[in-house]
Amino acid sequence: MTNVQFALSLTIFAGLSTGIGSLFAFVSKKTDAKFLSVSLGFSAGVMLYVSFIEIFQKARFALGEVYGMKTGTWLTVAGFFGGMFLIAMIDKLVPSYENPHEIQSLSSLEGSGNKAGLMRMGILSALAITIHNFPEGLATFASAMKDPTLGVSIAIAIAIHNIPEGIAVSVPIYYATGSKKKAFIFSFLSGLSEPVGAVLGYFLLRTVFNDVTFGIIFASVAGIMVYISLDQLLPTAEEYGEHHLSIYGLVSGMILMALSLLLFMN
Repeated sequence: MTNVQFALSLTIFAGLSTGIGSLFAFVSKKTDAKFLSVSLGFSAGVMLYVSFIEIFQKARFALGEVYGMKTGTWLTVAGFFGGMFLIAMIDKLVPSYENPHEIQSLSSLEGSGNKAGLMRMGILSALAITIHNFPEGLATFASAMKDPTLGVSIAIAIAIHNIPEGIAVSVPIYYATGSKKKAFIFSFLSGLSEPVGAVLGYFLLRTVFNDVTFGIIFASVAGIMVYISLDQLLPTAEEYGEHHLSIYGLVSGMILMALSLLLFMN
């Protein structure tokens, strides 16, 4: 398997985890809030640790090799905050009611009689996820291309992060249509934008995939992942469970990420 095939496989795995969220919603009568809280905290811990300790430093080193450490560091910082600005703008363009990161109460949806409104919520959530997943797909793909071990860690973290998004799409569509099949299909398809984002990014950038491109992408990816963790994962984790559960998950994710990086050090 080539690097490109491996990176694309990881991106597909991460993106289609929205379908896993859909299955969770249907298999269990009640969402395990505590488990979801720990899982989201864990995902945030992985993303934060790997962003600051590994990705940011790789970007700084790559750009420093070309432009010198001072200019390289300036470019890395600019790319980092540029990534934050990009994902913040995407969030700003999606109204909070339809934003999949503003997860509605599942119990309130179950008793709702407004089927047209539920269908609209589900479809718009699917569209919102499609928009959000483009930069996430590129992040997973670029990371796996540069460092397969790092790519696996990021893919797992993003996959966990995608599970509640699948719930956000499938549950309102299910209660609107009464069809688990339709709900699953919408949820599943919304995750396809992640590998699509990776493929588009690769074809647009493949002719200029060098240390400078990787450095800028990695710096932006670090910013995107930190923003996702602070703006989406941790607040949602606290909504689902107790404050300490999300923090325990956060620390566990950091520890596991640190150990994996130490064990697979070159």
